[in-house]
Amino acid sequence: MNRRDFLNRSLLASVAFPKLVDAAGAEARQSPGKAAPFKLKYAPSIGQFTNLAGNDPVAQIRYAADQGFTAMFDNGIMNRPVEQQELIALELSRRGMTLGPFVLYADFAKKSFVLRDQDVRRMLLQKMKDGVETAKRTGCRQALVVPGRYDESLAWEYQTANVIENLRACVEICQPAGLVLVIEPLNSKNHPGLFLIRIPQAYSICKGVNSPSCKIVNDLYHQQISEGNLIPNIDAAWDEIAAFHIGDSPGRNEPTTGEINYRNIFKRIHEKGYQGVLCMEHGQSKPGKEGEQAVIDAYRVCDQF
Repeated sequence: MNRRDFLNRSLLASVAFPKLVDAAGAEARQSPGKAAPFKLKYAPSIGQFTNLAGNDPVAQIRYAADQGFTAMFDNGIMNRPVEQQELIALELSRRGMTLGPFVLYADFAKKSFVLRDQDVRRMLLQKMKDGVETAKRTGCRQALVVPGRYDESLAWEYQTANVIENLRACVEICQPAGLVLVIEPLNSKNHPGLFLIRIPQAYSICKGVNSPSCKIVNDLYHQQISEGNLIPNIDAAWDEIAAFHIGDSPGRNEPTTGEINYRNIFKRIHEKGYQGVLCMEHGQSKPGKEGEQAVIDAYRVCDQF
């Protein structure tokens, strides 16, 4: 194919793809009753559909279920009142929906897991105990951990060893309760100074911890920026990946708004038999109800594989 043909085909594809999104959304909206379930457990955040469903978390869960979503997530559920946690868990159970990982520990400003420090260890273990209690109330089986900042004064290998040892201590609390810690690499452009930034790095740490209660949450927005090569890294780290975060790049909005081919990624994940949650941790490219509907429509078209 010569360059002119390539450019012409690319232009046609760029025009046609938004039409596919619109068509998929229109078809779903015209269908009577509830929409068909998605093939994968895409999980809107509680708060994602406030214009379409209102501010009540229970109403948002019901709305998401009617749109075909079979999971939800709430990063800040640990900070909600106990009564609200229990109401959310009850509605999810009624709808047969899975709750994706909540944030257990993610302090971007402090050195924590990279240190061999007894005060830090005590703080982390208390966090784990609090996370276990939240998991018991909500039925959530995964909790997210960011290992914090790196230490410029300490050799990288020592920091890695300290992260592994601290995670081993944490899983001693979490594993008996059936709670899986998922460690998240974040990109250094948006979050400079953090210790964990790449999937191979997270993979080696999980192998060092050597526990079914220490796995990876692969945030594809962050990893597109950090290292790209998304599908090969998914394949290479597959046995240690327990959850995904979704967001297109650039912009961190819904799929189809950036450069990531989410239809192909979802197809690959589905082919591998993935049964976990894919948290929709992104914004929307348009405001209001129109923007929220565009999010749903984008997942419909990317689910067509």
